[in-house]
Amino acid sequence: MLTPDQLARLRQDIVFTAELGGHPMTLHSTWGLFSPREIDEGTRLLLAHLEVEPQADCLDLGCGYGPLGLALAARAPQGHTLMVDKDFVAVDYANGNAARNGLANAQARLSNGFDQIDPEERFDLIASNVPAKVGKELLALLLHDARARLRPGGRLYLVTINGLRQYIKRNLIEVFGNYDKLKQGAHYTVALARRE
Repeated sequence: MLTPDQLARLRQDIVFTAELGGHPMTLHSTWGLFSPREIDEGTRLLLAHLEVEPQADCLDLGCGYGPLGLALAARAPQGHTLMVDKDFVAVDYANGNAARNGLANAQARLSNGFDQIDPEERFDLIASNVPAKVGKELLALLLHDARARLRPGGRLYLVTINGLRQYIKRNLIEVFGNYDKLKQGAHYTVALARRE
């Protein structure tokens, strides 16, 4: 049985620092969010292989508390980065982390995939750490919607567990007509597709 003091400590924000987009940042998280105590291996691998222009408009799809989106915003200071998640707790933490780290060009919004993003809004870059149990129906929606929302020449970066590598490759080729494996690590693969 936990004591009242132990319970109170569990309710406090988890706070840690990480280098994101070449900038040291202080991040707040909480139990129930993905990888709440550190930047997970897949996100770190994805961040190491992203190419971001300073003026890019970016989207972090499934942002959690914001590490990927904050890194995009830091690398694209003249652009705007939108972070979306279907979890309102994640959105609150992502917005708090953007403010805490002085990233006025980043904003988080509650959205299940693209359903709360203006249909006219376009991006130069979309990035996502795809959950292992995403499901084929949701993945199909996300890929088709991502292609529709990318500007010509825009790029979609995905990181997935290695077990989904071939599945993601097939789906990206089907939707985008192209696929590039940027890096395969011990557990994760970073994939890239371009809207041509």
